[in-house]
Amino acid sequence: MYDVIVVGARCAGAPTAMLFARAGYRVLMVDRAEFPRDTLSTLYIHQPGVALLNRWGLLEQVTATGCPPIDKVVYRVEDLVMSGCSLPADGIRSAYAPRRFLLDAILADAAVAAGVEFRQGCAVDSVLVEDEQVVGVGYRTADGRHHEERARLVVGADGMRSRFASLVGAATVTEHPVMTCAYYAYWDPFVDHFDLREGRGQWVGALPTNDATLVAAYFPQSEFERVRRDALGAYLEALRTSAPDLYAHIEGREPLERLRGTGDQRNFFREPAGLGWALVGDAGHHKDSITARGITDAFRQAQLLADCLTGKDLADPDELIDGLEEYAALRDESMIDAYYSTLSVAELNLPGHRLDALRAIAADQGDMDRYFSTLAGVLSVDEFHTPELLARMEAV
Repeated sequence: MYDVIVVGARCAGAPTAMLFARAGYRVLMVDRAEFPRDTLSTLYIHQPGVALLNRWGLLEQVTATGCPPIDKVVYRVEDLVMSGCSLPADGIRSAYAPRRFLLDAILADAAVAAGVEFRQGCAVDSVLVEDEQVVGVGYRTADGRHHEERARLVVGADGMRSRFASLVGAATVTEHPVMTCAYYAYWDPFVDHFDLREGRGQWVGALPTNDATLVAAYFPQSEFERVRRDALGAYLEALRTSAPDLYAHIEGREPLERLRGTGDQRNFFREPAGLGWALVGDAGHHKDSITARGITDAFRQAQLLADCLTGKDLADPDELIDGLEEYAALRDESMIDAYYSTLSVAELNLPGHRLDALRAIAADQGDMDRYFSTLAGVLSVDEFHTPELLARMEAV
C-alpha cells in the first residue's frame, strides 16, 4: 500500500510526487513514456514557476543546463512597442525556457532522489474502487503484463487528454472552444529576450532556450485545415509578415529540428478532486498555450495539492476529504483569471478597447512592468488596475 500514486511524471506529476515524498509519504510514480523524451511545449517558465524551482532546490540544476535567464520582454502590437520585465516573485525576476527533455529529467530525478519509486513505460488502464472511493490503479507494462497497485490517494497528472480523468469520471465543469493552432521550430540562437508580436489573426513569439531560439506562430483555429496542408510555408509566411526582422534571421536557413504543431489546444476546467483522487496540471485544467502558462501553473498546482494535504493522515477519510476540498477551491480561485485572460488573447482580433488600454499602459515604465507581472502571475488583475492607471485608461 502506497500513500500516494502519481500517474504522469512530467511538469505536474514529478513535482507532486517529489513534494509528497519529501513530506514523508510513500509514493509511486508511473508514466507510459520512457525518459528522457521531448514533448511539444512553449518551454517558458514565468517568474512564479522559477521561484518554485528555486524553493525546491532545483533552479541551479536548470541553469546548469546552459539555459539562459530571460530578463526582458518586448511586446509589439501594431505600432505600439512595450518593453519591460515582471516584478520579482519571491526574489526571482528572471524567467527561463529550458528544453523539456532536460527539465522533465531534472524533475523526475528530483522525485526519485526524494524517495519516489518511478516506473517508466507503464500505461494506466484502470482504477481500483472500493465503496465508491478510488484506492489504486491498474497498468500495463511494455511487455504486455498487467499490474495493480493500491494507495490512499491517486493523483492524475497525465496531461490534457488524461486517461486517468476519464477513468475516474472527472466532469468538465467549464469549457470553451479551441481558439488557435500553433506551430514551433528551433533555430540557431538569435534572441536574448522574449519577443512577442501580435496582429489581427496572427501571433508570433521568439525566446532563447538551450543553444537555440524557439520561434512559434499562432493562427486562428478556423485556419487550421489550410495551415496544416503546408505548415512550414504558412509558418514562414506568418513570420515574414508579422515579424520581418525575426524572419531575416532565419530566411534561407533550415530549422534545427522538424516543425511541430497542434490544432488541439483545449480550454477547460475538470473537477479537480474526488473520493481518493485528484488532478494536477493539464489533466485538470488546460488553456491555450499562447500565454505560456502551462508549466508555471503545473508547478503551482503541485505545490498547492501538497500544501493542502501535507501533515494529514491520508488513511483518515475525513482528513483526506478536507484536504482535497481545500485544494479544489483554491485551484479554481487561483487559475480562473488567467484562464479568461488567455481566452481574450487567443481571440487574435485586437479589439479597439484593448489597444487603447495598452497605449495607456505603455505611457509609464512602471505600469509596463506591472502589466508583464500580471501576465506572469505575480500580480492579480485587481492588483494591476490601480486608480492612477484606470484614470489614464479612461483618458485615452
